[in-house]
Order: sequence, then structure tokens, then C-alpha cells
Amino acid sequence: MTERALFAPICILAAIAVVWALQAAASIFAPVVGALFLIALVWPLQRGLQRVLPKLLALAIVVCVVVLAFFVFASIASWGFGRIGRSVLADSARFQLLYSQLADWLEGHGIVVAGVWAEHFNVGFFVRIAQGVTARLNTMISFWIVVVVYVLLGLLDTEAVARNARLALSGPAADTLINGSILTASKWRRYMLVRTLMSLATGSMVWALSAAFGLRFAAEWGVIAFTLNYIPFIGPFVATFLPTLYALAQFGSPQAAISIFAGLNVIQFIIGSYIEPRVAGYVLAMSPFVVLFSVFFWSFLWGLFGAFIGVPITIALLTYCSQSPSAVWIAQLLGSPTGPPQGEQPR
Repeated sequence: MTERALFAPICILAAIAVVWALQAAASIFAPVVGALFLIALVWPLQRGLQRVLPKLLALAIVVCVVVLAFFVFASIASWGFGRIGRSVLADSARFQLLYSQLADWLEGHGIVVAGVWAEHFNVGFFVRIAQGVTARLNTMISFWIVVVVYVLLGLLDTEAVARNARLALSGPAADTLINGSILTASKWRRYMLVRTLMSLATGSMVWALSAAFGLRFAAEWGVIAFTLNYIPFIGPFVATFLPTLYALAQFGSPQAAISIFAGLNVIQFIIGSYIEPRVAGYVLAMSPFVVLFSVFFWSFLWGLFGAFIGVPITIALLTYCSQSPSAVWIAQLLGSPTGPPQGEQPR
């Protein structure tokens, strides 16, 4: 066989090996990627503080800011999900009865799968979910502790890594790596800024809609919508589906549940399909298919964290491709621009 004939199978095997390694060593790679993401977000603050303060003092302030941000986000998320979860557990018998009635209605219309689920929809089902969520939260806390340690070490060596890259690599390769890293960091910061603003807008509108309809825990549903909106596609779907089910149980009226469902979808459509693309600009110039594939692919590899970090990873990969003449066609094919808009330079 010729070398050209062997090239494609070798590339496929290499890609499979990389995917397997990323999944098998998720506990190693995922915290590193999370740390790189956070370093990109906080580096402007670190650099600004270093100009007026000793480096170690500036580093301590930045790490405290990161830990405080984690604590605040985790606290409001735990408050929202915890309040809803306790309410569902307290009224589990009512939810089970409602679900059984819904299952009977679906069976009457030829949908028999729901009947199988109805047998398992009981108090024990909710208890198992609560136990699973608690275990996952403990794992996530350990994960983010490791991430913060990596952030601490990475901020100490950021400038040294850039210098070493220029010394170790040839001119074009070093420029591709460094320029791609600077542009990726700039895009990540804008991505998180836009995502946070859109999450705040979504959470506020969901709270207002829930309060207007008289849905219990309106503020909690707003918090849940805010936190889940950081995960594209999947998060907004869950944030729409859960309040609808709760509304069906609270009001006992399909019409009320459908009205809330329609209102939530209008909110998600206006913010996600109209406002956010115009605010994000070039940062998320990717097709919906690429975004959705990124979320599912990385969630398959790294779970919940992968669902969150999947889009930023794709942004980084396409940005590096846009900086390499031999790979720029990949960035153009998947909708990533070759650089920032006119008048905006990487920071």
C-alpha cells in the first residue's frame, strides 16, 4: 500500500486514540482545560494588578476573586435547585399520581413507553436522584479545587510560557501558537461576558413570567434558568421543561402548563436566537450544528463540565485553525472567522 492510502486509516486511528485518551484520563485533562479557561478570563485582572502591586499579592487577590465567584455561583445554584428539590420530595405522591394519570392518557393515545416509566416514578426515584446529585456535587467540589490549584500555578508561569514558546519554536509556528492563544483568550472573555449577560436576562424574564402566572418558587426558577443557560441548547431546554412540569402539577391544568411552556419558549427564542447572536458577534460565528455537536461530544467525554466547556474548546480549535494557513479552510468551513472584526484586536 502507498503512503497516501495509509494516511486516512492512520488519521482515523489517531483520532480514536485521542478521544479514548481524553475520556479515560478525564480527571487529568478536564481540570487542565478548566484552568486554562479561567486563566484566560482572569489574566487581564492579574496583569493590571501586577503593574501596581507585587506579583504574589496580585496573584492572591485574583485567586480570592476566583474562589469567591465559585462560591457565589454554587450558592445561588444550590439554593435554587435545593428549594425546588425539597418541594418535589415533599409532594412526591402528588407528582406520582399526576405522572400516572399522564401515562394512562398517553397509553390511551397509543404511547405505551410512559407506562414503563410510571412504575419507577415514586418516592425512591426522587431519593435516588437526590443522592446522585449530592454525590456529583461532592465530585465537582473536588474537581474545582484542583482547577484552582492549576490556575494558581498557571498564572505564575503565563509570561514565562510565552517566552519559552518563542525560543523553542520556529518563527511561524511560534506566531501561530501565541497569536492563536491571545485571540482565543479574547474570544473566551467575550463569550463568557455575553453568556453571563444573556443568562441574567433569561433568569430575570423567567422569574417575571413565573411570578405573573403565579407559579410557586418564581425566583428559584429564575435562578435555575440563569445557571442552566451557561450550557447551550441543553440548559435552556431543561430550564423550560422543568417549570412546565411543575406548573402542570401545581395548577392541574394543561392549559396553564402550555401557556407557561409557550412563554418560556418565547423568552428562550428571543434571547437565544435574536439578541445573543447579535451581541456575541464573531465570537460565536458557528453553525448551530457545530455548537450542538460540541455540547454533546464533550459532555460524552467529560460529563456536565464537558457540556459547559465544549463550546469554548471548539472556539479555541477554530481560532487556532484560523491562524494557520494550512488549516484556515477548517475555520472557514465551520463558520469561524479568520480574525476579529475590523477595529478590534486581540487583547
